[in-house]
Amino acid sequence: MAEGISYHNKDVLFKFLSELYKDATLDAFGIEGLPKIRKLLPTTMPKVRADERRSDTQFLLQDDSVLMLEYESNNRIDENHIKYLDYAQRILDREYQEEKVVRAIRLVVIYTSDVASVGERLNAGDVGIQSRAVLLSEHNGDVILEKISDKIKRGQELTREELMKLSMLPLMHSTKSREEMTRESVNLAKNLLDEREQVQVIAGILTATDKFMDAEFSTMIREWLSMTKVGRIIEKEIEQAVEENTRKLAKAMLRKKISPEEVAEETGLDLEEVEKLKEEK
Repeated sequence: MAEGISYHNKDVLFKFLSELYKDATLDAFGIEGLPKIRKLLPTTMPKVRADERRSDTQFLLQDDSVLMLEYESNNRIDENHIKYLDYAQRILDREYQEEKVVRAIRLVVIYTSDVASVGERLNAGDVGIQSRAVLLSEHNGDVILEKISDKIKRGQELTREELMKLSMLPLMHSTKSREEMTRESVNLAKNLLDEREQVQVIAGILTATDKFMDAEFSTMIREWLSMTKVGRIIEKEIEQAVEENTRKLAKAMLRKKISPEEVAEETGLDLEEVEKLKEEK
């Protein structure tokens, strides 16, 4: 998506993505030995500059280490790993400032089907970084699509691994275009028996493809979603997130002794609601 998912939309999608990955591992993609995922972490980090993007996804694992899960469609190993090293330093800084702990960091990079081979290490003398790679070029998306589609048609529930694979289908090797695989993956997710799982998988699909889809196709998917029950659930969650963040902003402004009238004007909240927030703070 050329324009990318907006802040509030991504915030809500990550909430559902967290539900999909909770208590899961990455065994389904050949990454064995990682502890189970406990929860999703915020991607906001210290020293984020306006001209750089944030890390794609961060999870807290059961052993209290942090998993950085990145998506790439190229094998510019040195360039990418320098970027990851910067992310890792800022995660360490954030965790130390907030918790006074130095957490172990694990790095897994998911490469789209465009990439067939990669390096997994940047060695810069006494400083370096190492990753583990998931090559989706080694996963036959057409076969996985057929198996999952057959189970859904039979009314059978998908396993956690199958749900995670469904969310990654558009990035796997396939005879179809990425746009076609995204459309078919979303359509399959729409037919899952569990409504919550529908939203979780679609959140995973949109998050995984965010960096790789053009703006026109992204707009089409979002318009299609807005007309579905799943889309309405996501929209409702987004509205709630926007309202919650607006109230948090208003409270922060009130703590800085900004007048309720100014807060109401800046946030769009009713003056009466701002006065109530003033009492809560």
